[in-house]
This record gives sequence, structure tokens and C-alpha cells, in this order.
Amino acid sequence: MPQVVVHPPAADGGRRVRVGEHFVGMAYTTLDVVEFLRSAGLEDVEPRDVVDAEWIEWRGGGPESWAR
Repeated sequence: MPQVVVHPPAADGGRRVRVGEHFVGMAYTTLDVVEFLRSAGLEDVEPRDVVDAEWIEWRGGGPESWAR
């Protein structure tokens, strides 16, 4: 499993998402995170996986934090 980091919310509520060494986009919901992970080759990822995954590092708040 690649290292996944979801950075703290920016002023607009978006959170940078990094998979391994690559920035993959700005997420505004957990569904965005799911889509970025699927695009990175993790096709079987579901929204509940993103919320509960121990292999995702949520910085500056968990998957429920989208406002600064």
C-alpha cells in the first residue's frame, strides 16, 4: 500500500492529497480522496475505506474536517 497523506484544510476547505511522492490533487470531500486513490491504481477503494483506513495519514484533522 502506498503512503497516502491528506494535508490540513486550506482556506477554501480543500485538502492536498499526496500518494507516495506525488501530489494527486485537492480534495474537498472524502469522495475526492477515493477518486484520487482509484486514479493512482487502487481501484477497489471505497468511501468507507478512506474514512477507516489506517494507511491514510490525515493531518490537521480526520476525514470529517474540511474547513479551516
